[in-house]
Amino acid sequence: MGDWFAMCDVGTETGAMLRAAARAGWDGLTVGRARSFVQANIFLVPEAAADDFAAFVRANAQACPLLAIGRAGDPALPSLGPNIDVRTDLPAYLLHQPGEPPQRVAHLRTHWRTDLVPFAIGCWFGAEAALAAAGIRLRHVELGLQGPLFRTNRDTVPAGRFAAPLVVSMRPFAAADVAAVTAITAALPRCHGAPVHRGDPAALGIMAPGHPEWGEALLPEPGEEALFWACGLTALLALEQAGLPFASHAPGAMLVTDLKECLA
Repeated sequence: MGDWFAMCDVGTETGAMLRAAARAGWDGLTVGRARSFVQANIFLVPEAAADDFAAFVRANAQACPLLAIGRAGDPALPSLGPNIDVRTDLPAYLLHQPGEPPQRVAHLRTHWRTDLVPFAIGCWFGAEAALAAAGIRLRHVELGLQGPLFRTNRDTVPAGRFAAPLVVSMRPFAAADVAAVTAITAALPRCHGAPVHRGDPAALGIMAPGHPEWGEALLPEPGEEALFWACGLTALLALEQAGLPFASHAPGAMLVTDLKECLA
């Protein structure tokens, strides 16, 4: 399975294929895979905090475009695809305990709890098909990288016990393509919509762009500009700062759904 999947033509991949591969033990990044299928950040939140978390997500829709909320103790998300099991269908997960570093695990079969409520939040990776179709170079995909992600100096709208600074992802594009990239992504609100910033990262309080807090460094080359999008890891920070035990996707290891593209 692993060798065949690594050689598979990404142009023929589907969300169901990615999920089957993850169930079978594939632990790669979903960046650049199954293009045109919506990808999702997954957060598994204790039921006692689920209403507050839902309010936070809805109040910060650009960073946290809500795709689906599951039922407590039920690993299915039927609106995103039949037979989805959030315990097994992502390439890797993180277990979060207050005051401890996250623990990376391959699946949640042995860590599942009946009080966990699944949340699926849109991911920027879903915009890649539309950009590629427009002939726009995706240098992070060529390099097999997720790209850098940063905590910013911008606040989000708090809700209940949840509050966090905005997290952004950054990807460099040819300066000549910036207007097209902005227009294309603006039409994809479930993939975070248009960039929230272009150019100097210091305007967002990012003083060391070569040392991201998540992902990998990817600085603009001559003739490129940095574009920054609101990111679903904003929800991760809100959960961490609330001091809750929860589980999430590992960075870059998303749930690939059966939804096509991220159109509103």
